[in-house]
Amino acid sequence: MVFFFDTEKILEQQLKEVEQWHKELPKEGNSESIDFPSLVSSQHRVNFELWHQEDLARDPDVSDSKIAAVKRAIDVLNQRRNDIIEQLDHFLLNVLINKKVQFSSDLELNSETPGSMIDRLSINALKIYHMDEEIHREDATKKHRLKCSGKLSVLREQRKDLGECLFKLLSDLSTGKKRLKVY
Repeated sequence: MVFFFDTEKILEQQLKEVEQWHKELPKEGNSESIDFPSLVSSQHRVNFELWHQEDLARDPDVSDSKIAAVKRAIDVLNQRRNDIIEQLDHFLLNVLINKKVQFSSDLELNSETPGSMIDRLSINALKIYHMDEEIHREDATKKHRLKCSGKLSVLREQRKDLGECLFKLLSDLSTGKKRLKVY
């Protein structure tokens, strides 16, 4: 049984959004996402913003007061990130309940929730974009490009493997082989 959304489309969406957002970051939309892909996009957007705030915090030429402001922004974004991961899991749990998937308390739990896996895939998409950027940097040495090419290959393999794990987990949840617990 296939789950209610296409996992591969979600993975493609994340990669495309990273590329688009580096060209032009759209205005933030409604935070009350009504469908799963929009909720995934909202979570991914937070990771995108978090990534770039962390870049600012690492800038050695930035003032202490600016770093303090950036650290506060990072705290807010991290809380939002965690909240949306939880929303993703609640959304999926509600879908399972609405589809009348039966769980029993003795069913196996996964150590990582689908929302946490989607978060990891979001960060992976950011790493892929930035590693590819390093490979194409004009001032990069051949040695640096070769090293980054190897890392990019590993990142893509990780993305494929984690995507398969997400698909398997969602399939197991939708068929009642595993249960989802949201705290």
